[in-house]
Amino acid sequence: MALLKANKDLISAGRQEFGALLNQQVFNDPLISEEDMVTVVEDWMNFYINYYRQQVTGEPQERDRALQELRQELNTLANPFLAKYRDFLKSHELRSHPPLSS
Repeated sequence: MALLKANKDLISAGRQEFGALLNQQVFNDPLISEEDMVTVVEDWMNFYINYYRQQVTGEPQERDRALQELRQELNTLANPFLAKYRDFLKSHELRSHPPLSS
C-alpha cells in the first residue's frame, strides 16, 4: 500500500526539520556522555513522532505506516549525527589526555 501524498509531505517536512535541528547542534563544554546524547536524540525523535502523529491522515493502518516511515527517516539522520558526536568525544578525550610518548 502506497503512502498518501499528504503523509509523504509530512514525512518530508519532519525529515527536513529534524535535520535542521541536528545541524544546529554545537558540541562544546560541558560535554555529555554518548549514552546521554543517545537519550536526548531519542527524546527529540519521540517529540517529532508525537507532533506528526496528530497530523498524519488516512486509516489507522496508513497512519501507523506513515509514522513508522517517519521514525526510519529520523533514525537515518540521527545515526550519522551520533557517530559525529562519538568522534567528537574521542577527539576531545585525546586532547584532554594526550598519549604518552616513549
